[in-house]
Amino acid sequence: MTDETPHPDFKAGFAALVGRPNVGKSTLLNALVGEKLSIVTPRPQTTRHRIVGLVNRPGLQIAFVDTPGLHAGGKRALNRAMNRTAASALVDADLVVFVIEGLRWTEEDEAVMQRIRDSGRPAIAVVSKADLARPRESLLPFIQQLAECHPFRAIVPVSAARQENLEELVSVIGRELPQSPQLFDESDRTDRDPRFRITEIIREKLTLELNQEVPYGIAVEIERMEREVDQGSKRDVIHAVIWVDREGQKPIVIGAGGARLKRVGSTSRREIIALLGRRCHLELWVKVRENWADNAQALRTLGLE
Repeated sequence: MTDETPHPDFKAGFAALVGRPNVGKSTLLNALVGEKLSIVTPRPQTTRHRIVGLVNRPGLQIAFVDTPGLHAGGKRALNRAMNRTAASALVDADLVVFVIEGLRWTEEDEAVMQRIRDSGRPAIAVVSKADLARPRESLLPFIQQLAECHPFRAIVPVSAARQENLEELVSVIGRELPQSPQLFDESDRTDRDPRFRITEIIREKLTLELNQEVPYGIAVEIERMEREVDQGSKRDVIHAVIWVDREGQKPIVIGAGGARLKRVGSTSRREIIALLGRRCHLELWVKVRENWADNAQALRTLGLE
């Protein structure tokens, strides 16, 4: 962070991306920042943590806060922790960015809308996946209905996949933020360190590989990360544990002859090398921690509480 005093016209603040699960918040964050910070899978509730992504423009710094999807019906301690993380980011934000999927409104969207009303925070609405709306003209009455249900400061349709209207969204948010010194160094892209990002890369590859075979009882923890010199050049050696919450899930994650775990390690390693900008050696183990998703101590150890 920085405490430099900016030009008096400089604006900076936290803009919390909130919405129901799988509505496109993480994809939007990555598109705005221009770098993959939040992992993305087709599975709802992929995002578990609060992740800050930074966008800098002349006279402006926006700290976007990606949050877990606010959801109902989660009975596990993990679900409750995720909801608390999202709700806390909403209340603490300078501006709430309510992400809604174009032409789709659900009971979960309504529940998020009520949280925004209760928070009293200023809010704008972002209609995501606007490129998928058919016919495109149907977005206009949808936007009008949104405008009637809450006094949003603005409603902005976007397509993160096609990079449509993202600069307009940045401009709209910038107008709503307070005058403030920079919150982070201009060279920063996120508040998360490489260790965290590596665990998320591995978890993303696991989620994509497993599809529906193992539900949400998977977590990743780096036990050791060391720098070594190999053949005259530096590389990172990373030892990571994949936690499952039932003994029966362990062979599913490993796969026949270890094939699945090898695939996860290979795809993760390629992305980790791109992140770190140097070679790495990745070792993965699968261990059982019974019912960790209902264990408050385990959630704290894994940074989820």
